[in-house]
This record gives sequence, C-alpha cells and structure tokens, in this order.
Amino acid sequence: MKQQNYNLAFVFPGQGSQSVGMLSDLAESFPIVRQTFSEASDILGRDLWQLISEGPVEALNQTENTQPAMLAAGVATWEVWCSKTDVRPSWMAGHSLGEYTALVCCGTMRFTDAVQLVAERGRLMQEAVPPGDGAMAAILGLEDHQVVKVCTDAAGDEVVAAVNFNAPGQVVIAGNTAPVERAMQAAKAAGAKRAVKLPVSVPSHCQLMQNAAEKLAAKLQQIPLQIPEMTLIHNVDVASHSAPEVICNALKEQLFKPVRWVDGIKFMEDQGVTQFVECGPGKVLLGLNRRIARSAEHFAIFDVDSLNNVLEHIE
Repeated sequence: MKQQNYNLAFVFPGQGSQSVGMLSDLAESFPIVRQTFSEASDILGRDLWQLISEGPVEALNQTENTQPAMLAAGVATWEVWCSKTDVRPSWMAGHSLGEYTALVCCGTMRFTDAVQLVAERGRLMQEAVPPGDGAMAAILGLEDHQVVKVCTDAAGDEVVAAVNFNAPGQVVIAGNTAPVERAMQAAKAAGAKRAVKLPVSVPSHCQLMQNAAEKLAAKLQQIPLQIPEMTLIHNVDVASHSAPEVICNALKEQLFKPVRWVDGIKFMEDQGVTQFVECGPGKVLLGLNRRIARSAEHFAIFDVDSLNNVLEHIE
C-alpha cells in the first residue's frame, strides 16, 4: 500500500551531475538499474550503460548523450527506492533536464517516450548553436540583481543572460561565448568570489535556444501525458499543472527561459515540505537545497549507503 508523505519532496538532477562510473554501486545490488539502462539503450540504438561505465568522459558530456543517460539514471534510482519502500513523496521537481525525470517518476510521461524526447532535445540543442559559439558560467558571490545587470551591460548585440538561479549567491549565465566572457570579467570586477566557465557543449536556457524550443514543441505535442500522481513544480513558472498542453508549454519555455530553482525549493518549503531527497547521480542539488531551505532535512540517493540512510530517516 503506497503511503504519500506530505512533507517529503524528491528532486532530480540534470546535466552536470553525470560522471563515468555513476550508479555502479546501486547496479550491483539492484538489477532494475541495468534493466532501466537496457530499455533506454534499446530505444536509442546505443549502449548507454557502457558509456556511463567506461566513458570516455568527453562522449558522456555531449548533451545528446548526457540527457538520456541522466534521465535513465534518475528513473533507475527512483525504481530502486520504490522497490524498497511504499513511502512516496507528495512533491517532485527536477533541475532543467531533471524535470523530465520527475515527469516520468510522477506518472505523467512514459519512460520510453521520455528517452526519445530528451535524446531529441539534446540533438536540437546541440544543433542550435555551433560548437564554440556558446558558453555557460557560474557566478558565485553576487546578488541575483547584480548578475542580471552584469549580463545586460555585457550583452551588446549578442546574447548573455542569467539563466539558472541555483542558490543564494550562485547564478549561472549563458549565451554567446564573447559576451559570457565579458560578463565573467565584469562580475569579478563587481565583487564576485568566482566566475567559472562550465564544461557544457550548449548554452542552455537562454534565447539562443528559442529555435530548438519551437522544434521541441512539435515533438512534445505527439507525446501522451497523464495527470501527475504527485505535485510537480515546474522550473519556468514555479507552478504545478495537470493539463497536457500547459505541461508541454512549460517544457518548451524551459529551454529558453531561466530555471527558477531557488523559488521552487522555497515554494515547496512554504507548503510544508520538511525533507528533500535528491534522487540520482551526484550531490549537486543536495548542496544547493541546503543553502535555500536551511531548516529542512536534506538527503541524496546515489549508492547503497546513501539509500539506506534515507530509508532510516524517511517515514
């Protein structure tokens, strides 16, 4: 008998949390991990498990590979959780690509459809901006409004914008390479502790992705969607939706509009969430969430020990 915990939220990581060897520990104990990757590999016609197990890291970091690999990893981790307990969260969210993982895990989108969709999403994003023409960077230690101003001043006739509001004092910017680099220098001059270029192959969540978003929208309309079993908070508008056309629009806009992660976590905390669990490889969201919702408990599931720790603390 499934038990919904109204104070519990599961959140799913996106690109940037991938690593060669991820989930190897869970896969040794839970066959569902390899089965999930096998299903995704069959759909795509390439061996995702071999890629995440052996690399090379350069191939794993190509967005058309990263996206289905991270989707499969998040769904596999969720399936492990579901095999161990009847406790289910009442809330879900995913960071950027992780929103698709959340949609699968809350029953809105079929895994097979999501695998094809995120592979296409990755391909369209890669196609939208030639290699080297786009960049992303993390700005640490400035207020949000300062980062927005730095980007506005640095843009000129090109694109650079604040696109991921990840945590207090941590904002990611994206756009054309030259203005991103100008914004990084300006951020340092304005007092930023660090301005670090990110190892990504496309500049996500900025206007350079508008064309990719329009093409993705056509694909989204072909995917059957169900009403979510949990309340899923979307990145783009910090709201939950049940109408398929509204969900599709939120996913379309997510490609070229900012990820409002801070607002989403704060919203769930305001609704009574006291425990947040990151479900999938790495601990990126764990670190961000601790800085956003300081009074809540925060966990991550990425191997057997971390799974057992969460099982001990969640009721």
